[in-house]
Amino acid sequence: MDLPHEGFADVPGGRVWYHIAGAEESGTPLLVLHGGPGCTSDYLEPLAALGGRSVVFYDQLGCGDSDRPDDPSLWTLERAVDELAAVREALGLDRVHILGQSWGTMLAVEYMLTHRPDGVESLVLSAPCLSASRWAADGRRYLQALPDDHREAILRAEEAGSYDGPAYQEAMTAYYRRHVCRTDPWPDCLMRTFERLNTDIYLQMWGPSEFTITGSLGDFERAGRLHEIAVPALFTCGEFDEATPATTAYYHHMMPGSEIAVFEGAAHEHHLEATAAYLAVVREFLDRAESQTRGHNGRTR
Repeated sequence: MDLPHEGFADVPGGRVWYHIAGAEESGTPLLVLHGGPGCTSDYLEPLAALGGRSVVFYDQLGCGDSDRPDDPSLWTLERAVDELAAVREALGLDRVHILGQSWGTMLAVEYMLTHRPDGVESLVLSAPCLSASRWAADGRRYLQALPDDHREAILRAEEAGSYDGPAYQEAMTAYYRRHVCRTDPWPDCLMRTFERLNTDIYLQMWGPSEFTITGSLGDFERAGRLHEIAVPALFTCGEFDEATPATTAYYHHMMPGSEIAVFEGAAHEHHLEATAAYLAVVREFLDRAESQTRGHNGRTR
């Protein structure tokens, strides 16, 4: 890729910061879409070690090192999808693998369904959220397994519509340490992402916490359309993931020809909790998908 390893790309609403790891590699680049909405790409840093191809990270508008405009009208799914298309064009990613994590899977799938883009060789959908109703139902089941005081604190906060109290924050932390990241302490890259979270975007598009969905993505339902996406796809989740193994398997079955990997003992950030195993699975999948795509008479289809 004949680009600086780091820079800014123009997108609808401003500029986003990007970073390219392994720019000298010859394989098809991997474009990484971080979670949130409102997070940063910091916590996905281990993906730079995939090797064999450049790995392209960017902080979505309003996040991390990208422009941070004070304009709530920008925080929509549609604009985020247009942003993804603009990043891909600005960086000359004619052929690309796309890896989305959490909210990034929503973004990747919506891009595939609305833009019908050429040149996408495969999708990796890690800790997927492709049905807000299923996510909510799974979260409720997890909440029932919390200690009584934590569960009651969450229910009281939701009933009052007040989420700033210490009891709610403590309960939220307990939930996150079970179902977001089970590593103790949390990795530095994940801490940096949480410290730099744009809560305005998160609140508007999602809600006050992972398990309380009050934002604009609350009606996101794309599982029934996954069969429309014809590229090779890999679903991944952790054993204790918010994106539960059962729901991830449901998405896998809704997408003919897709693959699935579940990482034992891990949760939502399984790329941090089981890094070596995760990288091995993703690397093998990308190599195989790339080989299949290029296999017809030795030419890229």
